[in-house]
Amino acid sequence: MEETSTPAIGNARPEHLGKLVAIVRADPDLMALLERLREIDLPDWRLVSGALYGTVWNALTGRPRRHGIKDYDIAYFDGSDLSWEAEDTVIRRVDAATAELALKVETRNQARVHLWFERRFGIAVPPLRSTDESLTRYAAIAHAVGVRLDADGALDVVAPFGLDDLFTMRIRPNRVLESGPTHAEKAARAKMMWPEVTVETW
Repeated sequence: MEETSTPAIGNARPEHLGKLVAIVRADPDLMALLERLREIDLPDWRLVSGALYGTVWNALTGRPRRHGIKDYDIAYFDGSDLSWEAEDTVIRRVDAATAELALKVETRNQARVHLWFERRFGIAVPPLRSTDESLTRYAAIAHAVGVRLDADGALDVVAPFGLDDLFTMRIRPNRVLESGPTHAEKAARAKMMWPEVTVETW
């Protein structure tokens, strides 16, 4: 089986891609969750963000599994019904299917992000077109990573800005949105959990 990155937006160096895949495959929490999510088969789904960069940074610094990981973010994209009720039904379905894993899972429909983003962050954003596009709006470049377990067992990796920042433990702003406060908040928490990180201020 061949591990892949998404050619349209993934430009990860092969050696970094290989390291990421090896780290993910070595983590029983991530693999159990990915296998369960593959069974659920949400539309255009990925495991994203903190569960990935936290796992990589723990591996790089010799810290225990789950250190610094608040939750396990599941992103999916379903534009067929933008109601909160439809999203809540999916959230409950995922929670029930993953309950025995004892992980705090956060599931969000990326097709609905534009409906609440301004209210929460003070910035109006256009609708997203896919889960992968959502990664391009993350406040820090190192955080913009997603994986999915394919039917053949391969890990499909997307990293719109590559994986250099992830593996050099550098938190650099992604200025596509005015996300300075979010960047600062996430960087401060990361610095507390992993003092080795280097932070580039907004």
